[in-house]
Amino acid sequence: MARIRPPGSKSLTNRAILLAALSSGKSLLRRPLLDAEDTEHMIATVAALGAAVSRTGEGNVEVTGTGGRWRAGAEQAFNLGNAGTTTRFVLASALLSPAPLTVDGNARMRERPIGELVEAMEELGAQAQYLGARGYPPVRITPPDRPPSAASLTFPTTMSSQFISALMLVAPFLPGGLTIHLEGKITSRSYIAMTLGLLDQLGVTVKSADNFRIHRISTPTATLPGLDIEIEPDASSATPFWSAAAMFPGASCRIEGLDHRSLQADAQFPELLQRMGATVIRDDGDDGSPPMLGVRGTSNLAPIMADMSLMPDAAIPLAAVACFANGRSILRGLKTLRVKECDRIAAIQTELARIGVRVETNVLGDPDAITITPPEGGVDCRSSVTPAVLSAHGDHRIAMMAGLIGLRRPGISVAGPAAVRKSYPNFWRDLGLVAGL
Repeated sequence: MARIRPPGSKSLTNRAILLAALSSGKSLLRRPLLDAEDTEHMIATVAALGAAVSRTGEGNVEVTGTGGRWRAGAEQAFNLGNAGTTTRFVLASALLSPAPLTVDGNARMRERPIGELVEAMEELGAQAQYLGARGYPPVRITPPDRPPSAASLTFPTTMSSQFISALMLVAPFLPGGLTIHLEGKITSRSYIAMTLGLLDQLGVTVKSADNFRIHRISTPTATLPGLDIEIEPDASSATPFWSAAAMFPGASCRIEGLDHRSLQADAQFPELLQRMGATVIRDDGDDGSPPMLGVRGTSNLAPIMADMSLMPDAAIPLAAVACFANGRSILRGLKTLRVKECDRIAAIQTELARIGVRVETNVLGDPDAITITPPEGGVDCRSSVTPAVLSAHGDHRIAMMAGLIGLRRPGISVAGPAAVRKSYPNFWRDLGLVAGL
């Protein structure tokens, strides 16, 4: 049995850092994700904009906030690499800056759309100047003379839920708050729900209506006080370990610090593995011990049909598990995977082909679905199998998928393993703990 505690959730850490940096007074973030590229970009950026950030010996972070408005005395520019969440959140926070901000990224980030967010900011009074291709970074934002008061925005179906979350995070610091109307299909609803849940925990007034389509966000007082919050382990980073246990009969892996109360949709991932034949292990920690959520493996993995729209990143390790199932699996709801650190659907298709697994897209006219069909007789897992090199494509989640496949299929090497630094610097060490399952 393996017992793992992944680092703090990247999604929750970035949200909490931004809120703490804009709050009044001192905040304590316990067990956040540190030494990972995305969160290090966020920490450096809020510090440059006036927040005071320090690390404690216990792996916590203390943040002294700016009172709801950045303290940048002059125009600033930030290159945030391929940190999509950080880029979108920092961009929206330009509404609270006294001076223009320019947000840029690496070559891949310049291919990831931000136009829908920028258009919303223009509705709120900001001025935008694209310094490259329209709708993509780099973009220079000139904030309005004063933050908009009691504003309202309407969104059709968006490319990314991060646009909505970014505006929700700055909403408590706008005079009168912000009302957001969502029309059409709601993209990655679970991540919007995570943002709202975190805001609610921190005392922000959150009102949702009309079946999650209208959201009103404001603060009951003029400022948001400092935070004291423990960041949950990253459920997305836990999915490879639960998957590893599922692929080996009798093996088990428990993730410490997660249970059914998690704000993260990926904490429901073990239930998908249960549908494939694995067993879910639950311990809510009612006796005072840390909660744990685990998976025990099976000798007969069944194929699965699953809608992954609430946890799209989890489709990647699930695709790895499906390689060793006894039939074709179908995964739907993968729209957002096209515009991540790489085109993840194309990466899955390319890399699984190297071990003989066929991945087909555009299933029955659905562009957001894939099928995963293992070869006749199953993936060759003999010790004499021809070695294969799987590429990470510069993407932390694809690197983790490659490592997961290497637990079952001999002769696997990973090209670009350092990609995991984006969210889980010690991933390979922890994967070694489950390698002997």
